[in-house]
Amino acid sequence: MRISSRDRVLGGIALIGTSALVLAGCAAAPAPAPTPTISTVAGFLPCLVSDLGGFDDKSFNQLAYEGVNDAAAAAGVKAVTVQSKVETDYAPNINSLVSQGCSLIVSVGFALSAATVTAALANPKVQFAIVDDAADNNFDGKTDAPNIKPILFNTAQAAFLVGYSAASSSKAAKVATWGGMNFPTVTIFMDGFAQGVDYYNKQKGASVKVLGWTGDGATSTFTGGFAANATAKSTAQNFIDQGADVLLPVGGPIYKSAAAAITDSGKSIALLGVDADLFVTDPTVQPILLTSVLKGIKEATTAVVSSAAAGNLTFDPYVGNLRNKGVGIAPFHNFESKVAPTLQGEIDTIKAGIIDGSIPVKSYLS
Repeated sequence: MRISSRDRVLGGIALIGTSALVLAGCAAAPAPAPTPTISTVAGFLPCLVSDLGGFDDKSFNQLAYEGVNDAAAAAGVKAVTVQSKVETDYAPNINSLVSQGCSLIVSVGFALSAATVTAALANPKVQFAIVDDAADNNFDGKTDAPNIKPILFNTAQAAFLVGYSAASSSKAAKVATWGGMNFPTVTIFMDGFAQGVDYYNKQKGASVKVLGWTGDGATSTFTGGFAANATAKSTAQNFIDQGADVLLPVGGPIYKSAAAAITDSGKSIALLGVDADLFVTDPTVQPILLTSVLKGIKEATTAVVSSAAAGNLTFDPYVGNLRNKGVGIAPFHNFESKVAPTLQGEIDTIKAGIIDGSIPVKSYLS
């Protein structure tokens, strides 16, 4: 399987200054290590560096943080974790972890790809893993360093199920999706979602319209970043003004801005989550949450760190999909009584069809 690289908009890698090496979250004395429950190689030290969302983003950074710490606890060690505040933190943060003797460094998000590859090539004895990126900056279908483990997710499959659910639940026959930035790991959700809506239209003879996604990242809608800010809120408000009544924002915290726009509108509009089940991770959105596209970041990260702790990590890419339960769809929770009585059965049938190949879902990981 050829795993494509992703288009990136990254700034230059900052030079490492003395002050950059004094990082919040890294200087505190480690807590006593728990009793190990797995066999751990001597001196194993797992480490983690976040993307800009931080470890409390209710999304992929938080899930990776939980996964690394769970695996560390099982190995009887204390993980070292550091958060990135701006893009120029990436390289200094990773190099700081190298200097602290980390055995495995997990970086979270495609934006850290260039810094991760540079560090991996410079430190061939250190193991690396990266969430949501193939570490293929050379555009040749191969990981750019032999000591990097890509952790990838074919979320188009799960987003297909959510798109079908959204189309079934839309009273206005208009749904919307938009992203933080035009990266493949963002647009894979949007494209899968649109494919699911299209499948619903074909199966039901309906004409539910998708706003925000044109089929081309260059002409689709993005907020320009992953912050919950005025731009993210106005983007959501624009789709509400156009009549969309089911919204899928893709980009970590930008869902918070969409939730605020929904609340301010006073209209009956449903929100869709990505990565984690927002019903669980952020109870404030429970009243408006239809369902979420699940990405098993916590489970995959736990497995990778546990393999490294046991001394048997391999560097072939992990690709989560519906078959291996690396992606999925969350329950309808409070909307269970509001969706069509047949919807859950239809979703189960479609899921089986995607798994056996009778219902194709296109993505760059297919």
